[in-house]
Amino acid sequence: QVQLVESGGGLVQAGGSLRLSCAASGSIFSINAMGWYRQAPGKQREFVAQIINGGRINYSDSVKGRFTISRDNAKNTVYLQMNSLKPEDTAVYYCCITITKRGNYWGQGTQVTVSS
Repeated sequence: QVQLVESGGGLVQAGGSLRLSCAASGSIFSINAMGWYRQAPGKQREFVAQIINGGRINYSDSVKGRFTISRDNAKNTVYLQMNSLKPEDTAVYYCCITITKRGNYWGQGTQVTVSS
């Protein structure tokens, strides 16, 4: 069993900041990657950012330079610092971890709403 608990979503004005957290617990040996996706109303879920074992980090073009992903291995927690938020960042944000030979696990999602 793998549990992912997300927190940090909310309502913020355009230009503001939020920090999302996702804590993993349970059978989480050999986490290969931790990351974030988002899904806006009426749209497909899309990749936001990912941090892979060894330190490689990937961002979508839409958030590059504004969002920063980080990871605390001791706490099995991944963070997403979101700055200069825009109304188009409004979405449900999902944490995703990839465990070697077992696949992807998803959090329940946390709502981020950016008002103009």
